[in-house]
Amino acid sequence: MQDDETRPARAGSRRLPVIWPPGLMIAAPGSGSGKTTVTLGLLRAFRDAGLVVQPFKNGPDYIDPAFHLAAAGRPSFNLDGWSMGEDLLGALAFRAEGADLVIAEGSMGLYDGTSTAGRTGRGAASEIARRFGWPVVLVLDVGGQAQSAAATALGFARHPEAPDFAGVILNNVAGPRHEAMIRREMARLGLTVLGALPRRKDLVLPERHLGLVQAGEHPDLEAAIGCLAALLRDHADLDALRAAARAGAAPAAGRLPPPPAQRIALASDAAFTFTYPHLLTGWREAGAEILPFSPLADEAPPEADLVWLPGGYPELHAGRLAAAEAFRSGLSRHAETRPVHGECGGYMALGTALVDAGGQHHRMAGLLGLVTSYEQRRLHLGYRTAHLLSPLPGHAVGARLAGHEFHYSTILDQPDAPLASVTDAEGNPVPETGSCRGHVTGSFFHLIAAGYP
Repeated sequence: MQDDETRPARAGSRRLPVIWPPGLMIAAPGSGSGKTTVTLGLLRAFRDAGLVVQPFKNGPDYIDPAFHLAAAGRPSFNLDGWSMGEDLLGALAFRAEGADLVIAEGSMGLYDGTSTAGRTGRGAASEIARRFGWPVVLVLDVGGQAQSAAATALGFARHPEAPDFAGVILNNVAGPRHEAMIRREMARLGLTVLGALPRRKDLVLPERHLGLVQAGEHPDLEAAIGCLAALLRDHADLDALRAAARAGAAPAAGRLPPPPAQRIALASDAAFTFTYPHLLTGWREAGAEILPFSPLADEAPPEADLVWLPGGYPELHAGRLAAAEAFRSGLSRHAETRPVHGECGGYMALGTALVDAGGQHHRMAGLLGLVTSYEQRRLHLGYRTAHLLSPLPGHAVGARLAGHEFHYSTILDQPDAPLASVTDAEGNPVPETGSCRGHVTGSFFHLIAAGYP
């Protein structure tokens, strides 16, 4: 356990540990290499060994943190250099207070990010690892190769912007001979192998169009995580991994974002699940009351100052939303006098209609004129900067917000006044400007942080 001695904190901030826990960044050359498998297995294996483990996720991902929470028993938070300033990154990093070990999961490839820097970087996992002093464990899918895997690892370890390099975990190993060939070449090149995971198709987590099937929908998540922990215990050197963990100097103190209202009715079910953990945590810790309700269960929003509809999968539940009369009428009554906001899937649900994958039109809340189609699928993905043209709950006209967009739906009609002028990470305008009508606002933009320059 870490020393519990503390130093004085800035007024209004958390008490800061003099020594904060060492950590590792679990990264890979690209998506699909096995980062999540390794991360979940390590979180649970170290937890089973009696350690308090703090998970983090690099980048704007709203699915993986729920899996991290299930594995570690401790909330996971996103760390994103493109959209977050030093203040917010510091506030989130200190969520590791009281932990014995940090396990952070990268996004995409270790060095992948935008071509233009944002608040504190390009959003790459390598930047977060360097910022907080966490050595990298590179997960390599070695299927279809042998000694060449060592060449890949060597390039990542000797990149001019490389963080400290702890070693590699081999994934998708075909057998003992395959493993021995790779280990010999890794040793020849001075690279440490920290584990070799056999090919196990039965341990693949189910996916859908926006990533993994959500943690709450997994048929037996606890058993699946237990199997991943056993895999890492049997085929990775946990002692060596823990010994390789490091931490740099503790970052500056900071605060989480304040709530947009005192009483917030939050849509929360299988259709509306995508809210960043740092936002909800900041709202609660500032004294806001979060009141969950389920549109899919045809529940009207509870009495509140604000109704917030997060992103999710309304396109998979369009028929049930269309039939939810109590939800729709309650939402309309609220919108007559008080604000309603929808993000991405929530924005779609506030519109007039949603066209599903089969081409069927479904009635939505009708508070905005928006019509969207999942039949005409096209990927919309990337960081966004929004310059507000109309007020958004918690933010005035003219505010600049940083966020992310990730959906496959196409806008067929967007007749209302635009909510914001929106650009991508390179400053190019995007047509998904959001909408506003009366007390109702919405956009495909997922808010991460305010105050973007």
